[in-house]
Amino acid sequence: MIDFRNVSLSFGDQTLLDDVSFRIEAGDRTGIVGPNGAGKSTVFALLTGEMTPDGGEISCMRGVRMGHLHQQLDLGGIQTSILDYAEDARPEIRAMQHEIAALEAAMSASVEPERGRMLRRLGELQTNFEHQEGYHLRSQAEAALCGLGFATSALGRPLCEFSGGWQMRVELARAIVAHPDLLLLDEPTTCLDIPAVEWLQRILREFRGTLLLVSHDRYLLNTLTTSTLEVTCGRVTRYSGNYQWYTNERIKRHEQMQSSKANQDRYRAQTERFINRFRATSAKAAQVQSRIKRLAKMDEILVPEISSRSARLRVATPPPCGVEIMRIEGAGVSYDEQNWVLRGLDLRISRGDKIGIVGLNGTGKTTLLRTLAGMMPLREGRRVVGHNVVIGYQAQDFSETMDPTMTVLATAKAAAPNRPERDIRGVLGGFLFSGDAVDKPVAVLSGGEKMRLAFVRLLLNPPNFLLLDEPTTHLDIGARETLEQAMQSFEGTLCVVSHDIEFVRHVATSILAMTPPTVRPYAGTYDYYREKMARETAALGTTGETAAVSDFETAASGDRKAQRRERARLREERSHRRRPLQQRVRGAETEVARLEKEQAALVTTLNQATPGTDYSKLNRRLTEMQYELRIATEAWEAAGRELEELDREDAAPAEA
Repeated sequence: MIDFRNVSLSFGDQTLLDDVSFRIEAGDRTGIVGPNGAGKSTVFALLTGEMTPDGGEISCMRGVRMGHLHQQLDLGGIQTSILDYAEDARPEIRAMQHEIAALEAAMSASVEPERGRMLRRLGELQTNFEHQEGYHLRSQAEAALCGLGFATSALGRPLCEFSGGWQMRVELARAIVAHPDLLLLDEPTTCLDIPAVEWLQRILREFRGTLLLVSHDRYLLNTLTTSTLEVTCGRVTRYSGNYQWYTNERIKRHEQMQSSKANQDRYRAQTERFINRFRATSAKAAQVQSRIKRLAKMDEILVPEISSRSARLRVATPPPCGVEIMRIEGAGVSYDEQNWVLRGLDLRISRGDKIGIVGLNGTGKTTLLRTLAGMMPLREGRRVVGHNVVIGYQAQDFSETMDPTMTVLATAKAAAPNRPERDIRGVLGGFLFSGDAVDKPVAVLSGGEKMRLAFVRLLLNPPNFLLLDEPTTHLDIGARETLEQAMQSFEGTLCVVSHDIEFVRHVATSILAMTPPTVRPYAGTYDYYREKMARETAALGTTGETAAVSDFETAASGDRKAQRRERARLREERSHRRRPLQQRVRGAETEVARLEKEQAALVTTLNQATPGTDYSKLNRRLTEMQYELRIATEAWEAAGRELEELDREDAAPAEA
C-alpha cells in the first residue's frame, strides 16, 4: 500500500531521515516509535504531502482514502456544531445526498428516454448510499463523540467554543467516522482520560483498514499493533511485533550487532597486521594485495545507539512518618457553594499506599488531588494530616511556575536555597542533568526535561506523600518507563492521576474510582479494578458500549445490603420491562412486514414506467421507506436483543 524508497529529509544541519526504505502492506497495524524529535510525525507529513522529501520516492496505492489526526490542530474559527463537523467526515456521502435530491427534482419534468437514464442513476446512488451506511452516518458520529467523553447536550455547540483538547477529540471522532482505508493517528490519547482511551482501543481493535499509530501510550501499542517502526538517528527499522516484542527484539539485535562488530574489528586488525608485516615481501605480494582488496570491499558494521535501560531516576529516601497519612471525613468541596464537586467524601490513606485515581474528565480527579494537598478548602467535613507527613504536589501546569530565563541549576537552587550546591548538583545528576546540561535555560528544555526538572524541585525537600497530576503528559516512552521505575521504588506514599493505563497498571497498588460526588476505593491493582467493574457491570445488567461510561457513572456505596437491595430492585424492574419489550418485538415485526410490502409495490410501479407517473414523488417515498425499513429492522433487532438479555439475566444464578 505504501512504499518509501531511499527517502531523505533534512532541516538545516539536522537529518531526520537518511536514505530510508520501508513498506506498509494493506491491512498492516503498525506502531511508530522513537524519541521526541526523531521524525515520527514527519513520516505522516510526507505521506499526506504536507512535506516533500529531499531525495527518494514515496508511493501510495491509487484510490486510497486517508484519515489523519494531527498532533497540532487549528480549528478555532469553525462555527459548525461538533456533530455536523464529525458527520461531515465523508464528503462523498454529502455529494450523493445532493445528487439524489437534484435527480428527484429533475425527474418530474423529464421525458423518456432521459427519465429512464435518470431513474437508473438514482437507483445506483441509493444503493451506493445505503451500502456506504449513509443512513447511519449521523448516529455513528453521535456514538463516537459520546464515546470520547462529550455529553449529549453538547453535540449541538459550535466547535470554536471548545478548548484545544476537546477539539482534538472532535477531530479524532471525525477520523473514526470517516472509515478510511488508511488511518494515521498522531498521539491520539494526549487529551483523553482512561475511559476514553479504553473506548478508543475497542473501536480501533475493530478497524479493518490499515492503521499507522504514533503514540507514547504503551497500552494502545501493545493491544492494537502487529508491527513496529522505530524512527531514530535518521534510520527507520522495522520489527515484526507489537511494542513489547519490539523492546525485547531490539536488545537482542543490538547485542548481535555488537558481536558482529567485534568479530569484524578483530578480523580487520588481523588482516592489517598481515598486510603491514608482509607488504615488502615479494613472495607474499599476491596475498597482501588480495587482503587489501578484501578490506576495501568490506562494509563497516555500524551499531546504532539505543537508550540505556539501566538509567534510573534516583529518588531520595523520604522522612519517616506515622502509619496514617491522611484522613478525610464527610468532606464537601464546591467552587461556587452551589454545585458540589465532592460531597460526603470519606477516605483514609495509609503509609506506603500507591493509589491510582481514575475517572472521566470533569469528575473531580484534579480537585481531589488539590483537596489532599490542602490547596482546595473544604466547605464541610474535615481533613486530618498524619504525624510528620510532608506533602509534595505536582500540578498539570508545573511548567508555568518556572522562569524560562533561568538556568536548570538556578531553578533548582531557588527551590532549596539552604541546600549546598554540591547536593543540588547531585540531585540534578540523579534526574539526568549533568555537565553542561545544568547551564541550559528553561526556555530551551523539552517537555520531558521540564518534567524532570519539576521533579528535582519537588524532591530537593523529599516528601513522604507525593501527589502527581498527569506526570506522563510530556514524556516519551523511554522517559515514562524511567519515571515508572522511580515511582515503583519510591518508599513513600503516592497518589497519581494519569491517562497512561500502563503507568497506572505498573505503579498503583490500589485504585480510587471517581463516582461523583464521592469516590469508591478498590483494594487491588488496575487489572483487579477492571475485572471487578466488569463483574459488577454484568450483575447490574449493563451491556454494550455503555459499560465504559457506567463504570464511572454508577455510584456505589460499598454496602453489601444496599447492593443486594439494588439487584432485587433491578430484577423486579426487568420483570416489568418484559411485557413492553414483547409488544415492541411484535409491533416492529408487523411494521417491517408492512414496509416490505409497500416497498415491493413501489418497485413494481417504477419498473412499469407508466406515462404520467410522478417519479420524483415515488423515488422520494422509496428513499424514505428504505430509511424507515432500516430503522424498523433495527428496532426489531434491538428489542429482541433486550428480551434475550432479560432472559439471560433471569436465568443467571443469584449472587451470594
